[in-house]
Amino acid sequence: MSITLSALLQPLAQQQPPLRELFAAEPGRAKRFSAKACGIYLDYSKNLIDEQSWQTLQQLAAQSPIKQLCQQMQAGAAINNTEQRAVWHTRLRQQNLSNLSLDGEDIGAAILACREKMAALITQLHQQQYIGYQGQPITDVVWVGIGGSLLGPQMAVEALTPYHCSPVKLHFAGNIDGAVVSDITQALNPATTLVIVASKSFGTEETKQNALALRQWFQDAGADSSAIAQHFWATSSNIQAAADFGIIEQHILPMWDWVGGRYSLWSAIGFPVALMIGNDAFAQLLNGAADMDQHFFSTPFSENLPVILALLGVWYINGFGCQAQALLPYSHYLRLLPSYVQQLDMESNGKSVDRAGHALTDATAPVIWGDAGTNGQHAYHQLLHQSQLKVPADFILPLQVSHNLSDQHQRLAAHCFAQTQALMQGKTLQEATAECLAQGLSEQAAAALAPHKVSPGNKPSNTLLLDELSPYHLGALIALYEHKVFCQGAIWELNSFDQWGVELGKQLSGPIYQALSGKTSGNFDSSTARLIAHFLESRAAQ
Repeated sequence: MSITLSALLQPLAQQQPPLRELFAAEPGRAKRFSAKACGIYLDYSKNLIDEQSWQTLQQLAAQSPIKQLCQQMQAGAAINNTEQRAVWHTRLRQQNLSNLSLDGEDIGAAILACREKMAALITQLHQQQYIGYQGQPITDVVWVGIGGSLLGPQMAVEALTPYHCSPVKLHFAGNIDGAVVSDITQALNPATTLVIVASKSFGTEETKQNALALRQWFQDAGADSSAIAQHFWATSSNIQAAADFGIIEQHILPMWDWVGGRYSLWSAIGFPVALMIGNDAFAQLLNGAADMDQHFFSTPFSENLPVILALLGVWYINGFGCQAQALLPYSHYLRLLPSYVQQLDMESNGKSVDRAGHALTDATAPVIWGDAGTNGQHAYHQLLHQSQLKVPADFILPLQVSHNLSDQHQRLAAHCFAQTQALMQGKTLQEATAECLAQGLSEQAAAALAPHKVSPGNKPSNTLLLDELSPYHLGALIALYEHKVFCQGAIWELNSFDQWGVELGKQLSGPIYQALSGKTSGNFDSSTARLIAHFLESRAAQ
């Protein structure tokens, strides 16, 4: 664009009246700045926007390539331009898959076949009809993956705990730290364990090493190649590499180039979720996401939940210079959502060049962090309320819950709403002084203590209320954040679907591993060389 976002938005941001004034001037502000779709109510009234700034942001969306990229995405164009790939994760949650083809392949038939294969395996496992190499039914499944192959299913499995119906226990192995597989296998029996390796290339180091360690565990227990074939499945696009490992083709669920890892929950990567909640509930997860897709593709920007969240994010990053955003689910079951959105947002839009490879002049992608409320209130909310930093926050609360401790849920909701109110209005010195005097302090003591109780307020937040935390609503919530990230990438004119930045560390780890293994001495900077030497010295002394 001819003018940078910062140059456009910063002068406007400096003119924003305080939130207290905005609420006082407009009694209907909460209704004016709210929207609902797919069982999710969004209150964005506690944001630093007035009518002028919001209209400017709406114009920014209208002038951006959001609509154009949406049309290209739906048509199967290679909007992931650096890898020349289509971006079709939204197709994975469609119900009507007829006449759906890409580059001559019947994608609809392939998706249906994958769903049916997943469902058949899950039914076998649930009915204890999948028999291991020693004649016993499978009791445990180990899911091996990393990044998008792990974060999405692990988050969703946790989020939908009340819907678990599987007699089979599930275990996640992600980190290459050997303690992960070591801890998992200590409590399991190879004869009753099924391993599923999730890797598109079947070459991701962390996943491959964990898979090799699990295969060795089977072999140490006396399992031969036929037993390995019986107990190992994969979801991958590299059939040959999986076969070389010992996995037969009938045990491979497909992955496609047009699905990025962090957008793959809706594919066979969602197998752990379907395993734990059942095939019908997994279909509801897909339905929720599909309905959010429809809302996003067809709703005017002024009422469009993903667009609204995206514009507010751009507003704070490029208008106010905010570098972080807190994601605060007031739900124990959603405690892994911040970790999931970290990858979704930061890996997608943490870029420094545009789609054409030109350097960006505007900042992109905040640092996403957070934890379940009310835990955070006793940890980092102090910084949110009283520091000089301005950290926009999303508060997420399900209205209906699965447990019967209704009073505790009311208390949880009270804390959630109180935090957004406190961030918005703060506490003035006059209010703090009056509070101290009301508590019986002398004027001198009140004057000394009151400054420490002041909270500046004027801190922005969104509140998202879910009708309930069901498979449907979780699907809609995840898709909401997916589309938010997409919209921001479109506004910043970058490619949200590649992740070249993660490659450098992978490339450099190879030579370092060779040095740590004593195979080469390598040529490293002085710091890295000394770290390697210290590691080797420590190992030699053991």
